[in-house]
Amino acid sequence: MLVSTSKIVLVTGAGAGVGRAITHALTAAGHLVVAVGRTEATLDETVATAPGPGSARAIRADVTDPAAVDAVFAQIVRRWGRLDALVNNAGIFGPAKPIDELSVAEWKQVVDINLTGSFLCGQAAFRLMKTQTPPGGRIINNGSISAHTPRPNTVAYAASKHGITGLTKALNLEGRAHGIAVGQIDIGNAATELTAGIAAGSLQADGSVRPEPTIDAAHVARLVAQTVDLPLEVNVPFLTVMATGMPYIGRG
Repeated sequence: MLVSTSKIVLVTGAGAGVGRAITHALTAAGHLVVAVGRTEATLDETVATAPGPGSARAIRADVTDPAAVDAVFAQIVRRWGRLDALVNNAGIFGPAKPIDELSVAEWKQVVDINLTGSFLCGQAAFRLMKTQTPPGGRIINNGSISAHTPRPNTVAYAASKHGITGLTKALNLEGRAHGIAVGQIDIGNAATELTAGIAAGSLQADGSVRPEPTIDAAHVARLVAQTVDLPLEVNVPFLTVMATGMPYIGRG
């Protein structure tokens, strides 16, 4: 059973890693999470292991497909009548290659998932949040340390995450008139399957390969849940959370 202060929250990329951790932190806080991802089996696992007084519901969808995104939001309206928060988390690193070796298809895959997917979900959320009763809501975009400083050989990922920063700023501005608070969390080295190679040894700007420290994704998820719990009069435009010893501040 949901607690009286529960909210309806959509989390993309919820099947594993940071998305799963965020889903679990939100259900532990008493919210109902619409867990969206491309793989049914991992989504089902996220839902089945969700703790707390809240609950989670899985919807399989590809966030790069406008029709699929529209279908997800139609289900939300039909089943719950509103959306209180969107966490745009779906993303991939893509291949680590110099720009002259990266194919156009590889570039498009990264940009489509990381940036266009966040745009499509943000667009659909705005349409709903502006017209629901009461109006308003919150959007949290998953940026990255790479939204500020890239790693070597990650041109598509870095460009997409810099794009997320522009998307966050633009939606933050547009949302003011409608009670929609938009912010971004920039994560550095959360320990997931996607970042396993970083802990083993990561290419640095000076050409060396060195292991980097990581942090439990649960710490990231807790900050997201705390932001979701804030009243809409309060926004967190940008929040950085990272492993203390990672070479970000001095990267390059």
